[in-house]
Amino acid sequence: MARFFGRFEHTLDEKGRLTLPAKFRGAFERGGYLTQGGGGCLALWAPEEFEQQMEAMAARAGQGPAERDLVRLWAASSADVVPDRQGRISLPSYLRTFAGLGVEVLVHGAIDRVELWDPERWRARVAPAEARLAEGGEWW
Repeated sequence: MARFFGRFEHTLDEKGRLTLPAKFRGAFERGGYLTQGGGGCLALWAPEEFEQQMEAMAARAGQGPAERDLVRLWAASSADVVPDRQGRISLPSYLRTFAGLGVEVLVHGAIDRVELWDPERWRARVAPAEARLAEGGEWW
């Protein structure tokens, strides 16, 4: 099971490709899966973790019509990606639009996945947690 941590600032090229941080590339040598993530980011899953997510989604689909629609959306918006020799993956335009990605992309480890964020959206999302930590708050 791959574990991801760390934070990296990258850019998209003119073709909508992102170079994965070298630290993360090994987990995606055979490819990976890009999905819409919570908070307006994109989630990049290693194959084994994506399989676990699909199992969880299949179980969730039986919980009612609203859950089935979320599962449909998740499956329909997922894309398989394979890094090229330079470690670049292509981000489909519909996923770039969902995440509000422009040229600058914040790539960070989120334990069981890699997340791709618009830097401004990321700062707004984590500002309250950073303020709590700065005031002496605990991680747990």
